[in-house]
Amino acid sequence: MPHAVSLLRAARLARSAKPFLARGGSKWVRCEGCRLPVSHCLCAARPGVATRAGVCLLMADIEPLKPTNTGWLVADVVPDTFAFGWARTEVDPALLALLDDPRWAPVLVFPGEYAEPGRVVHALPAPEPGGRRPLFVLLDATWSESRKMFRKSPYLARLPVLSLLPEQVSAYVLRRSQREDHFCTSEVAALCLGLAGDARAAQMLEAWLAVFTHHYVQARHQLPAAWDCAAHARLRALGVQYAPM
Repeated sequence: MPHAVSLLRAARLARSAKPFLARGGSKWVRCEGCRLPVSHCLCAARPGVATRAGVCLLMADIEPLKPTNTGWLVADVVPDTFAFGWARTEVDPALLALLDDPRWAPVLVFPGEYAEPGRVVHALPAPEPGGRRPLFVLLDATWSESRKMFRKSPYLARLPVLSLLPEQVSAYVLRRSQREDHFCTSEVAALCLGLAGDARAAQMLEAWLAVFTHHYVQARHQLPAAWDCAAHARLRALGVQYAPM
């Protein structure tokens, strides 16, 4: 069943006047389920785990179309993932309804240096039985785009800003920021899940990113995927059982 990012990608493609060509990979026939070349398809290994938290991805215009986008991986793992396209002049009413839904406690994840000090938090309140579930709002875009989205989205201004203080350096190698303290979307989501108490889901998402990265890099270099590599071993150790495709 298509998840939120897959549906957003389909809607974006339907509005496009010309086909989207991924940089350096337009010659590949890609799997619709994982966006990898069909020779390196990962769909058999796709994990999933119940979570207390949800994730809301606010995505820059062509972000859902990029094969290297890792918001897709978040939607693979976290059942309650929502995805919306971002535009400066309009906002999806469904996004506003989600942010106002009393079942969720939305928090915008962004570096605290860009927000008023009174909005910034570094942790979540302790969960209460029957209380609202955390909803992490992530700006899925390049760093320059995400700063613009942060400044020009007034409907986000009322949300607390969760400023993460991670100790590790990003391990994502498919697209790199100039700053070592910047993380790809799935890495940020994994850190957030850990804060929410969804430790297994955080580990699953980290392992899923490693497997995806391995397959993508192997395809880029025209090498077969190693289904017995360390990344796959890590995913299987979390209880995900599958056979190579």
